[in-house]
Amino acid sequence: MAFMEISIIPIGTGSTSLSSHVASVVSLVKESGLAFQLHDMGTTVQGEVKELLDLARQLHEAMFKDNVKRVYTVIKLDDRRDKQTSLGQKTKSVEDKL
Repeated sequence: MAFMEISIIPIGTGSTSLSSHVASVVSLVKESGLAFQLHDMGTTVQGEVKELLDLARQLHEAMFKDNVKRVYTVIKLDDRRDKQTSLGQKTKSVEDKL
């Protein structure tokens, strides 16, 4: 399994508040059935790389359906294949060492 951290930023919305736009794409993440964690600066999703990249495209395009004219999307992928991982496991590993 891989992790994708994604941040989708609508530009030119006429407001500094973006939560309604974020909520619309997070609802699509929920519908995907993939495990995810929403955090202050983005969303982390767990799945197969193909699923994650397909979801990233879907989320990016969905923002335009919210009447946004420009969308800036940042994606980070962590694809570890030597052992099983799960959401929160990397954070727990660091916290255990503190």
